Amino acid sequence: MNNRPPDSEIEKRTNLTSNNQFELLLFKLTGSSDEAAQELYGINVFKVREITMMPTITPVSSGHPFLLGMSDIRGQVIPVIDLSAAAGRIQSGGAARTLIITEFSRSTQGFAVEEVDEIVRLDWRHVLPAQTYVGGKTVTSIARLDGDRENSRLAQVVDVEQILRDVLPSTAEDVIESRIGDRIVMPAGARILAADDSPLARTLLGQIFEALEVPYEIVKSGQEAWDWLKTAATRAKDQNKRCRDLVPLVITDLEMPEMDGFTLTRKIKADPTLASIPVVIHSSLTGEANEQHAHRAGADAYVAKFVADELADVIRASLAKIEAQ
Repeated sequence: MNNRPPDSEIEKRTNLTSNNQFELLLFKLTGSSDEAAQELYGINVFKVREITMMPTITPVSSGHPFLLGMSDIRGQVIPVIDLSAAAGRIQSGGAARTLIITEFSRSTQGFAVEEVDEIVRLDWRHVLPAQTYVGGKTVTSIARLDGDRENSRLAQVVDVEQILRDVLPSTAEDVIESRIGDRIVMPAGARILAADDSPLARTLLGQIFEALEVPYEIVKSGQEAWDWLKTAATRAKDQNKRCRDLVPLVITDLEMPEMDGFTLTRKIKADPTLASIPVVIHSSLTGEANEQHAHRAGADAYVAKFVADELADVIRASLAKIEAQ
Protein backbone atom coordinates (compact mmCIF):
# COMPACT_ATOMS: atom_id res chain seq x y z
CA MET A 1 0.00 0.00 0.00
CA ASN A 2 1.64 3.23 -1.16
CA ASN A 3 -0.05 6.22 0.49
CA ARG A 4 2.21 8.97 -0.76
CA PRO A 5 -0.04 11.95 -1.62
CA PRO A 6 -0.04 13.46 -5.13
CA ASP A 7 1.51 16.88 -5.74
CA SER A 8 -1.93 18.56 -5.66
CA GLU A 9 -2.55 17.12 -2.20
CA ILE A 10 0.85 18.31 -0.98
CA GLU A 11 0.05 21.82 -2.23
CA LYS A 12 -3.32 21.73 -0.47
CA ARG A 13 -1.69 20.74 2.80
CA THR A 14 0.94 23.43 2.38
CA ASN A 15 -1.83 26.00 1.98
CA LEU A 16 -3.24 25.00 5.36
CA THR A 17 -0.39 26.94 6.92
CA SER A 18 -2.04 30.16 5.80
CA ASN A 19 -4.64 29.52 8.51
CA ASN A 20 -2.39 28.21 11.30
CA GLN A 21 -3.54 24.67 10.47
CA PHE A 22 -1.88 21.34 9.70
CA GLU A 23 -2.72 17.67 9.24
CA LEU A 24 -1.81 15.02 11.78
CA LEU A 25 -1.43 11.34 10.94
CA LEU A 26 -2.81 9.33 13.85
CA PHE A 27 -1.54 5.85 14.67
CA LYS A 28 -1.43 3.26 17.45
CA LEU A 29 1.56 1.50 18.93
CA THR A 30 2.02 -2.08 20.00
CA GLY A 31 2.11 -2.79 23.70
CA SER A 32 -1.49 -3.42 24.71
CA SER A 33 -3.83 -6.28 23.87
CA ASP A 34 -6.81 -4.10 24.78
CA GLU A 35 -7.82 -2.16 21.65
CA ALA A 36 -9.75 0.42 23.68
CA ALA A 37 -6.76 1.08 25.90
CA GLN A 38 -4.41 1.97 23.05
CA GLU A 39 -3.45 5.63 23.09
CA LEU A 40 -3.41 7.66 19.91
CA TYR A 41 -0.12 9.10 18.72
CA GLY A 42 0.51 11.52 15.90
CA ILE A 43 3.06 12.85 13.43
CA ASN A 44 2.77 15.83 11.09
CA VAL A 45 1.74 14.64 7.62
CA PHE A 46 4.44 16.88 6.14
CA LYS A 47 7.04 14.47 7.56
CA VAL A 48 5.39 11.37 6.08
CA ARG A 49 6.53 10.09 2.68
CA GLU A 50 4.39 6.97 2.58
CA ILE A 51 2.77 4.18 4.59
CA THR A 52 3.27 0.48 3.83
CA MET A 53 2.64 -2.91 5.33
CA MET A 54 5.66 -4.09 7.31
CA PRO A 55 8.37 -5.18 4.83
CA THR A 56 11.15 -7.69 5.32
CA ILE A 57 13.65 -6.33 7.83
CA THR A 58 17.30 -7.35 8.00
CA PRO A 59 18.75 -7.12 11.53
CA VAL A 60 22.03 -5.24 11.96
CA SER A 61 24.81 -6.05 14.38
CA SER A 62 25.73 -3.65 17.19
CA GLY A 63 22.66 -1.52 16.56
CA HIS A 64 20.61 0.43 19.08
CA PRO A 65 18.06 -1.76 20.94
CA PHE A 66 15.23 0.24 19.33
CA LEU A 67 16.62 -0.26 15.81
CA LEU A 68 14.84 -3.24 14.26
CA GLY A 69 17.21 -3.30 11.29
CA MET A 70 17.29 -2.16 7.69
CA SER A 71 14.80 -2.57 4.86
CA ASP A 72 15.06 -2.13 1.09
CA ILE A 73 12.15 0.05 -0.02
CA ARG A 74 12.13 0.16 -3.84
CA GLY A 75 15.89 0.33 -4.06
CA GLN A 76 16.49 2.62 -1.07
CA VAL A 77 17.87 1.02 2.09
CA ILE A 78 16.47 2.72 5.18
CA PRO A 79 16.70 2.11 8.94
CA VAL A 80 13.55 0.87 10.68
CA ILE A 81 12.93 2.06 14.26
CA ASP A 82 10.61 0.36 16.74
CA LEU A 83 8.52 3.38 17.69
CA SER A 84 6.71 1.49 20.47
CA ALA A 85 9.98 0.75 22.24
CA ALA A 86 11.33 4.25 21.63
CA ALA A 87 8.16 5.76 23.11
CA GLY A 88 8.52 3.63 26.24
CA ARG A 89 5.56 1.33 25.64
CA ILE A 90 5.40 -1.98 27.53
CA GLN A 91 5.69 -4.72 24.96
CA SER A 92 3.08 -7.47 24.80
CA GLY A 93 4.83 -9.65 22.26
CA GLY A 94 2.80 -8.43 19.29
CA ALA A 95 4.76 -7.46 16.20
CA ALA A 96 4.24 -4.11 14.50
CA ARG A 97 2.23 -4.42 11.29
CA THR A 98 2.68 -1.03 9.63
CA LEU A 99 5.66 1.06 8.53
CA ILE A 100 5.50 4.85 8.39
CA ILE A 101 8.29 6.09 6.12
CA THR A 102 9.34 9.63 6.95
CA GLU A 103 11.57 12.31 5.49
CA PHE A 104 12.82 15.08 7.77
CA SER A 105 16.07 16.53 9.08
CA ARG A 106 17.75 15.57 5.79
CA SER A 107 17.20 11.86 6.31
CA THR A 108 14.79 9.03 5.46
CA GLN A 109 13.74 6.37 7.97
CA GLY A 110 10.88 4.07 8.82
CA PHE A 111 8.91 3.89 12.08
CA ALA A 112 7.25 0.57 12.91
CA VAL A 113 3.78 0.99 14.45
CA GLU A 114 0.77 -1.22 15.12
CA GLU A 115 -1.65 0.50 12.75
CA VAL A 116 -2.51 3.82 11.19
CA ASP A 117 -5.81 5.29 12.36
CA GLU A 118 -6.69 8.38 10.30
CA ILE A 119 -5.56 11.84 9.20
CA VAL A 120 -7.12 14.80 10.99
CA ARG A 121 -6.96 18.51 10.25
CA LEU A 122 -6.20 20.68 13.27
CA ASP A 123 -5.61 24.27 14.25
CA TRP A 124 -2.30 24.74 16.05
CA ARG A 125 -4.11 26.55 18.85
CA HIS A 126 -5.60 23.17 19.79
CA VAL A 127 -2.11 21.71 20.26
CA LEU A 128 -0.65 22.21 23.73
CA PRO A 129 2.97 21.93 24.93
CA ALA A 130 3.58 18.45 26.32
CA GLN A 131 5.87 19.59 29.14
CA THR A 132 2.81 20.87 30.97
CA TYR A 133 1.16 17.44 31.03
CA VAL A 134 3.63 14.58 30.54
CA GLY A 135 7.19 13.74 31.43
CA GLY A 136 9.82 12.19 29.22
CA LYS A 137 11.32 13.49 26.03
CA THR A 138 9.58 11.54 23.25
CA VAL A 139 6.40 13.68 23.07
CA THR A 140 6.46 17.36 22.09
CA SER A 141 2.79 18.22 22.44
CA ILE A 142 -0.78 17.07 23.12
CA ALA A 143 -3.36 17.55 20.35
CA ARG A 144 -7.04 18.10 21.17
CA LEU A 145 -8.51 16.25 18.19
CA ASP A 146 -12.03 17.61 18.63
CA GLY A 147 -10.98 21.21 19.17
CA ASP A 148 -12.68 23.09 21.98
CA ARG A 149 -15.33 20.42 22.48
CA GLU A 150 -15.61 19.04 26.01
CA ASN A 151 -14.04 15.58 26.50
CA SER A 152 -12.09 15.92 23.29
CA ARG A 153 -10.03 12.96 22.16
CA LEU A 154 -6.32 13.48 22.76
CA ALA A 155 -3.26 12.42 20.78
CA GLN A 156 0.40 12.58 21.74
CA VAL A 157 2.58 14.20 19.05
CA VAL A 158 5.79 12.20 18.93
CA ASP A 159 9.17 13.96 18.94
CA VAL A 160 10.59 11.92 16.07
CA GLU A 161 13.61 14.24 15.82
CA GLN A 162 14.66 13.33 19.36
CA ILE A 163 14.03 9.62 18.77
CA LEU A 164 16.05 9.68 15.55
CA ARG A 165 18.97 11.34 17.31
CA ASP A 166 18.82 8.84 20.19
CA VAL A 167 18.64 5.75 17.99
CA LEU A 168 20.83 6.92 15.10
CA PRO A 169 23.19 9.55 16.50
CA SER A 170 25.20 9.49 13.27
CA THR A 171 22.27 11.25 11.53
CA ALA A 172 22.65 14.31 13.77
CA GLU A 173 25.46 16.76 14.23
CA ASP A 174 26.79 18.13 17.49
CA VAL A 175 27.69 21.77 17.93
CA ILE A 176 31.46 21.94 17.44
CA GLU A 177 32.76 25.36 18.43
CA SER A 178 35.74 25.22 16.07
CA ARG A 179 33.35 24.97 13.12
CA ILE A 180 30.99 27.74 14.22
CA GLY A 181 33.32 30.50 13.06
CA ASP A 182 33.89 34.00 14.35
CA ARG A 183 32.07 35.26 17.40
CA ILE A 184 29.46 37.97 16.95
CA VAL A 185 29.38 41.31 18.71
CA MET A 186 25.89 42.76 19.12
CA PRO A 187 24.82 46.16 20.44
CA ALA A 188 24.23 46.46 24.17
CA GLY A 189 20.74 45.29 25.11
CA ALA A 190 20.19 43.36 21.87
CA ARG A 191 19.03 39.74 22.08
CA ILE A 192 18.26 37.08 19.45
CA LEU A 193 14.86 35.43 19.85
CA ALA A 194 14.38 31.75 18.97
CA ALA A 195 11.22 29.62 19.12
CA ASP A 196 11.13 25.82 19.04
CA ASP A 197 8.95 23.28 20.84
CA SER A 198 11.58 20.50 20.78
CA PRO A 199 13.79 20.30 23.90
CA LEU A 200 16.55 18.85 21.72
CA ALA A 201 16.40 21.76 19.28
CA ARG A 202 16.35 24.33 22.10
CA THR A 203 19.46 22.73 23.61
CA LEU A 204 21.31 22.78 20.29
CA LEU A 205 20.24 26.36 19.56
CA GLY A 206 21.50 27.41 22.97
CA GLN A 207 24.85 25.77 22.26
CA ILE A 208 25.17 27.69 18.98
CA PHE A 209 24.33 31.00 20.64
CA GLU A 210 26.83 30.30 23.42
CA ALA A 211 29.52 29.47 20.85
CA LEU A 212 28.76 32.72 19.02
CA GLU A 213 28.73 34.55 22.38
CA VAL A 214 25.45 36.31 21.61
CA PRO A 215 22.68 37.13 24.10
CA TYR A 216 19.49 35.19 23.35
CA GLU A 217 16.03 34.15 24.47
CA ILE A 218 14.48 30.78 23.57
CA VAL A 219 10.75 30.11 23.88
CA LYS A 220 8.63 27.01 23.21
CA SER A 221 5.96 28.23 20.78
CA GLY A 222 5.07 30.85 18.22
CA GLN A 223 2.56 32.35 20.64
CA GLU A 224 5.24 32.78 23.31
CA ALA A 225 7.52 34.36 20.72
CA TRP A 226 4.78 36.78 19.60
CA ASP A 227 4.01 37.81 23.18
CA TRP A 228 7.73 38.31 23.86
CA LEU A 229 8.11 40.45 20.72
CA LYS A 230 5.18 42.69 21.62
CA THR A 231 6.71 43.27 25.05
CA ALA A 232 10.04 44.06 23.39
CA ALA A 233 8.30 46.52 21.05
CA THR A 234 6.82 48.37 24.04
CA ARG A 235 10.22 48.44 25.71
CA ALA A 236 11.85 49.79 22.54
CA LYS A 237 9.25 52.56 22.28
CA ASP A 238 9.90 53.56 25.88
CA GLN A 239 13.63 53.75 25.09
CA ASN A 240 13.01 55.67 21.84
CA LYS A 241 14.55 52.84 19.82
CA ARG A 242 13.47 50.61 16.95
CA CYS A 243 12.38 47.14 18.00
CA ARG A 244 15.06 45.60 15.80
CA ASP A 245 17.65 47.43 17.95
CA LEU A 246 16.58 45.15 20.81
CA VAL A 247 15.66 42.08 18.71
CA PRO A 248 17.92 42.02 15.63
CA LEU A 249 16.92 38.48 14.59
CA VAL A 250 14.14 35.91 15.07
CA ILE A 251 14.75 32.19 14.45
CA THR A 252 11.67 30.00 14.41
CA ASP A 253 10.67 26.40 13.92
CA LEU A 254 7.57 25.69 11.81
CA GLU A 255 5.80 23.00 13.86
CA MET A 256 4.87 24.48 17.24
CA PRO A 257 1.88 24.32 19.56
CA GLU A 258 -0.54 27.24 19.76
CA MET A 259 0.97 29.15 16.82
CA ASP A 260 3.16 27.75 14.05
CA GLY A 261 6.20 29.39 12.51
CA PHE A 262 4.40 30.36 9.31
CA THR A 263 1.81 32.33 11.27
CA LEU A 264 4.44 33.91 13.51
CA THR A 265 6.43 35.04 10.47
CA ARG A 266 3.38 36.58 8.80
CA LYS A 267 2.41 38.44 11.97
CA ILE A 268 5.93 39.84 12.36
CA LYS A 269 6.10 41.02 8.76
CA ALA A 270 2.61 42.56 8.95
CA ASP A 271 3.44 44.63 12.03
CA PRO A 272 5.10 47.97 11.15
CA THR A 273 7.10 48.00 14.40
CA LEU A 274 8.50 44.48 13.79
CA ALA A 275 8.60 44.08 10.02
CA SER A 276 12.26 45.05 9.62
CA ILE A 277 13.43 42.21 11.92
CA PRO A 278 14.92 39.37 9.84
CA VAL A 279 13.14 36.03 10.34
CA VAL A 280 15.01 32.77 9.77
CA ILE A 281 12.99 29.55 9.50
CA HIS A 282 14.86 26.62 11.08
CA SER A 283 12.88 23.45 10.45
CA SER A 284 13.11 19.71 9.95
CA LEU A 285 10.37 20.08 7.30
CA THR A 286 12.59 20.05 4.26
CA GLY A 287 11.50 20.34 0.65
CA GLU A 288 11.00 23.03 -1.96
CA ALA A 289 7.28 23.47 -1.22
CA ASN A 290 7.94 24.29 2.45
CA GLU A 291 10.77 26.68 1.58
CA GLN A 292 8.67 28.51 -1.00
CA HIS A 293 5.77 28.85 1.41
CA ALA A 294 8.10 30.16 4.13
CA HIS A 295 9.38 32.85 1.78
CA ARG A 296 5.82 33.74 0.77
CA ALA A 297 5.06 34.21 4.46
CA GLY A 298 7.91 36.73 4.58
CA ALA A 299 10.82 34.70 5.92
CA ASP A 300 14.25 36.10 5.06
CA ALA A 301 16.02 32.72 5.11
CA TYR A 302 15.27 28.99 5.46
CA VAL A 303 17.71 26.55 7.07
CA ALA A 304 16.99 22.82 7.30
CA LYS A 305 17.75 21.17 10.65
CA PHE A 306 20.29 20.51 11.90
CA VAL A 307 23.73 21.58 10.70
CA ALA A 308 25.16 23.96 13.27
CA ASP A 309 27.72 25.74 11.09
CA GLU A 310 25.12 26.39 8.37
CA LEU A 311 22.77 28.01 10.86
CA ALA A 312 25.65 30.00 12.35
CA ASP A 313 26.55 31.33 8.90
CA VAL A 314 22.94 32.42 8.29
CA ILE A 315 22.80 34.11 11.70
CA ARG A 316 26.02 35.96 10.95
CA ALA A 317 24.84 37.02 7.48
CA SER A 318 21.43 38.16 8.74
CA LEU A 319 22.93 40.30 11.49
CA ALA A 320 25.50 41.80 9.10
CA LYS A 321 22.75 42.68 6.63
CA ILE A 322 20.67 44.51 9.22
CA GLU A 323 23.72 46.40 10.50
CA ALA A 324 24.33 47.69 6.97
CA GLN A 325 20.80 49.14 6.71
